[in-house]
Amino acid sequence: MFGRWMQWNRRAKAALWVIALLGVAAALPLGVVRMDMERTSKHIEYVFDYRDIIEVAEQQPKPQEFLDEQLVKMKTAGFTTMAVYESTLKELSQAGRLTYYSSKEAALLQGKLEQPGQNFTYILFAGAEEEQKVGDIVRSAFDREGITYRNWSFDGREGMVAERSTTETGIITMAFDPMSLEKIEAAGFGLLPRFSDRIHPFDYEQVDAELASLQKLGVKRVLFNGDKVKGASEPEDLKAFGELLDKHGIGIASIENLKKPQKGINNLAYLTDYNIVRLYSLSEADGLEMTAGGITDRFLLAAKDRNIRMFFVNGASKVDPDKVKLVHSLDKLAETMQGENGVVQTLEAAGFPSGPAEPLKFEQPSWSKPLRGVVALGAIALITLLIGAFVPGVNIPVFLIGTAGSAGLYVLNSSLMEQALALGAAVAAPTLGLVWVMNRIYSRTIGDRRIVGGADWNVGRSQSSVAADEGGKAGAQTVWVFPAVPVGKRFGSALIWILGASLISFTAVPIVFGLLSNITYSYVLEQFRGVSVLHLAPIALVAIYVLLYSSPLTGRRVRAVLDQPITVLMVIAAIVLGVVGFYYLSRTGNAGQVSSLELVIRRFLESTFGVRPRFKEFLLAHPLLLLGLFLSLRYRAAWLLVIVGSIGQLSMVDTFAHLHTPLYISMIRVVLGLGTGIIIGCLLIVAWQIAEGVVRKWALPLKRKFSGS
Repeated sequence: MFGRWMQWNRRAKAALWVIALLGVAAALPLGVVRMDMERTSKHIEYVFDYRDIIEVAEQQPKPQEFLDEQLVKMKTAGFTTMAVYESTLKELSQAGRLTYYSSKEAALLQGKLEQPGQNFTYILFAGAEEEQKVGDIVRSAFDREGITYRNWSFDGREGMVAERSTTETGIITMAFDPMSLEKIEAAGFGLLPRFSDRIHPFDYEQVDAELASLQKLGVKRVLFNGDKVKGASEPEDLKAFGELLDKHGIGIASIENLKKPQKGINNLAYLTDYNIVRLYSLSEADGLEMTAGGITDRFLLAAKDRNIRMFFVNGASKVDPDKVKLVHSLDKLAETMQGENGVVQTLEAAGFPSGPAEPLKFEQPSWSKPLRGVVALGAIALITLLIGAFVPGVNIPVFLIGTAGSAGLYVLNSSLMEQALALGAAVAAPTLGLVWVMNRIYSRTIGDRRIVGGADWNVGRSQSSVAADEGGKAGAQTVWVFPAVPVGKRFGSALIWILGASLISFTAVPIVFGLLSNITYSYVLEQFRGVSVLHLAPIALVAIYVLLYSSPLTGRRVRAVLDQPITVLMVIAAIVLGVVGFYYLSRTGNAGQVSSLELVIRRFLESTFGVRPRFKEFLLAHPLLLLGLFLSLRYRAAWLLVIVGSIGQLSMVDTFAHLHTPLYISMIRVVLGLGTGIIIGCLLIVAWQIAEGVVRKWALPLKRKFSGS
């Protein structure tokens, strides 16, 4: 009965591979749809923070003249849009619309004594136009907050007295400054209003009128200020705001690489039918410190690799202690945009012309849903094959349980089901690739091996006979050096094995982008989950297979391993592995840390190849894997290099888990990394052969000579 069950499982293994390949085939049309979508949005919108210009202008001898000059410079440089914020008294004062005073300051202004027991806010408008246009938004804000105010004038200027302290009135959020909007439009710029969620309660009619006014000014998109989108405090308000945006044909922008996404951004994206673009913000510090070339390279990479279609640039000023003067970044940033090597022309040459940012155009075909079902079965098959590689005889029940469990999870949360299967397939494929490689190595060295999937024991050349051939004691348990194999045969095997392992690893790629084909992943509203698991699990599983599955895994062997005493050396090794693992994880993801030398190499690769292959693939993992496979037929210790090589295999899959990166970019990156890594690996093999020849010719005779004397 047991033998028949194992036969069924062996047949099931072949069937599982067929199902996995069917899943791969079903995912390919979904990849074509995604690539078509990624070609629909190419225009880049360059946005400058208008408030930053105001703040720098305030520090100049002639603020209004400086502001006008900078607007001309920014327009000439290639900036197309100005970002504006909801107003406060401080910002209206910086813009020259009004001045405001405390009771004490107002008394001094009028040459009077301060009135005891009073701490009000005194406001004077700059002129009649300001009193009319800006006064309306100030009075509206005071009415909303229930603040008592009355008219006041001084020295021919109209104003008001609000019965609150300047501390309280200074933080009240008001509507956009209408005079700034008019000035920006007259200068030829588009507008990017930045809404906050600080105005409460949500007034549907007022917001409707405000959006209608912005629509007349040509506003196509809004951005949000703070950690929440407008209306996010209340679900009803958020829904109402989304409906109003859709009514007026106004989309939204999502800021890249925030520590935490702005609350409510996903809901607004859905309510506006994904009329959304991704925005990268150049910080004030980077604007001051980065070189023009560095900014250009960063913008180009963001546009190509991360589907960024809006660049938001912040300006700032600081005191230069060496020159003892105030310096600002506005002129430098304007110059960075211009010229043959400037941002605008560089991105245009790369296929990203300047213009209003547009959302990706995406329609899910009717046939996509059944295809994704086939892809899901392919993912379950890969996960089953992985489990069967370590636990013989479980292929059939694991696949059935996985299918039933996935169906149940789909009913509860389809997105979670797809993400779980994508992660499982991403871990399974590179692990299976190297398990296949190790079985090839086992069959050509130690003989006794267990075939993946729980087949019968295949006894080839016994371990004791190998030990005897090597001059060791018959029955030795561990053989470190195997019989010599011709160099050409070893190299051919190594090359075939690394390509075979890579092909098996690649089976996860269509599974991942097929399951996660929703447009929300392109906008990073949803992400591939489990990046840390993907970066660690294949390494751990390959290590277990290399160290424990080189001979039949019996209960006695497992107990022997568990009974091993813990030594100081083991503790030190664990600490070292922990430190290495921590550093390795710190290098993963968008927030990974890199050295200045690596940044230089990255720029060279980007400028040379157009697409930068991943560092850890072509300089570390792929070359060491090829070298390890070449040496593995001769030296047991070289098997450890297969564990290191698993980093490259999982990294290739992880490249496609960056779902916001255009698919063709990921393809080029992976193929370029693999090809370059193989070339470097060949050079390592040549270097090893030379070093080994030198040792045999010179070092060993010297050793025998001195030992003999």
